[in-house]
Amino acid sequence: MIVAYIDGGARGNPGPAGYGAFIQSPEGNILAELHGALGIATNNVAEYNGLLAALQWAIDHNERRVHIRADSELLVKQMRGEYKVRNAGLQPLYVRARLLAAELDVVKFEHVRREFNKEADRLSNIGMDEAENRLKTD
Repeated sequence: MIVAYIDGGARGNPGPAGYGAFIQSPEGNILAELHGALGIATNNVAEYNGLLAALQWAIDHNERRVHIRADSELLVKQMRGEYKVRNAGLQPLYVRARLLAAELDVVKFEHVRREFNKEADRLSNIGMDEAENRLKTD
């Protein structure tokens, strides 16, 4: 089972936003480092984009079993079905994540403390930097 550490953030919330996903093999080898800029968005939207990127990567690389680790308790509890997704802006992202997860054999969600999610945080900061730079040039 591969492990995907995911994160997202927004400077200002909402503000320049980005996501990151750090994906490892079962042996701990780095398989991928993903990041992206989102423009202006909220922290929660950015977190979901990190999840979507990790799930899409798994599908694209024929990885059928994924262990998602995130420091967003909200995202983890929503994806486990423990919390309802009430925010209208998150609902389409949640639906997309559910559809992608359904294409896989096993998707496990685990909440981890921020200090155990440093690589995904680093990558999401690259995404936020890119978002800020795009906003300055537009």
